Amino acid sequence: MDPEALAGLRASGGFTYKTLGQDAASSALVATSPQLKDIGGRYFEDCGEAAVLDSGASGSSGSGVAAYALDPKAAARLWRVSVDMLAG
Repeated sequence: MDPEALAGLRASGGFTYKTLGQDAASSALVATSPQLKDIGGRYFEDCGEAAVLDSGASGSSGSGVAAYALDPKAAARLWRVSVDMLAG
């Protein structure tokens, strides 16, 4: 993206930026919270579990997680394909 376009996006107010600490907070919470022990396969953002997005909705708010990203069968398939590519 050219610098003028980036400056325009920043000036629009449509995007907010986080500090490094704010950006790392969700990962730190998920990695260390005893309340999340033995819980996996979920998506967290802004220190909370993300809402699952409606696949039929148009547009995007920029937050949340698509339902297909939480599909265990798709995850298993992706794992197999990745291992096959590495072994190949």
